[in-house]
Amino acid sequence: MLTSEYVAVDGALVLAIPTKLGQELFYTENEDQKSLIVWEAYHQNQVWLKAVINYKNWEIFETNDSKASEFILKTLKNVQNLSDTKLKSDTSYHIKTNLQFPSDFGLGSSSTLMNNLAEWANIDAFILNEISLGGSGYDVAVAKEKSAVLYSRFPERTYHKIDFNPSFKNELIFIHLNQKQDTREGISHYKSKPTSTELINDYSKLTKMIVNSQNLEEFSELMTIHEQKLSDFLGIPTVKEKYFQNCPSFVKSLGAWGGDFVLASKFGDYESYFKKQGFPRIFSWPDLIN
Repeated sequence: MLTSEYVAVDGALVLAIPTKLGQELFYTENEDQKSLIVWEAYHQNQVWLKAVINYKNWEIFETNDSKASEFILKTLKNVQNLSDTKLKSDTSYHIKTNLQFPSDFGLGSSSTLMNNLAEWANIDAFILNEISLGGSGYDVAVAKEKSAVLYSRFPERTYHKIDFNPSFKNELIFIHLNQKQDTREGISHYKSKPTSTELINDYSKLTKMIVNSQNLEEFSELMTIHEQKLSDFLGIPTVKEKYFQNCPSFVKSLGAWGGDFVLASKFGDYESYFKKQGFPRIFSWPDLIN
């Protein structure tokens, strides 16, 4: 999510782009009359979550992570309610997911799961996401289209693919902040503020200007404006104020503030600078973006 974080939930226009790494879903079905779901979630070829669920009475028989399994159970209940065919009979299902990036990267593990389950069950991914997770749904649009998109939630959901391929992309870098931020917690803080039509309009205009920016200098200035305007509204210091006060580049939060990735541009010995600040995981645009 490059623009309009938080304000997206109120309908501001969003620029969002897909990453190279994503999440896969595999399944098998067995007519064994047991009504079981065996759920296995893999990360880097290691099982991090396993759950066995009876979907007749929605009981978790076995798990290695109760909290994560409760979320899976809730989501699968929603799938059952929305689907005409899945989780309706005595069929048992073995569902396996494979996350292709570290779990603290915040690159859309939840939204890609919603989209994959929706495709499997032939249901609306946006509705599944809304009742299971909340949020604006921009990330579901990216997962569906597998492309950069311009997305808006209100007054009605609209999105379309765009070719976002800035000429200066090789000058851009992503820095990981060593932690994953809770998006729902961040949205809750934003929603505690009065809705601002002016803010929504401002971010929609900024998004269009950023999409059309012609050079790195213009892009950098717009990103700085974007960050400061939201900082003023939220009453939260910008990530640059918090960690990178003497950084010669713009530094912009991506998604929920306080974690995941930030965007900046190359300068001098930028790798040494960010590593000295305690953030050694630095990626170029081609490292992460198709």
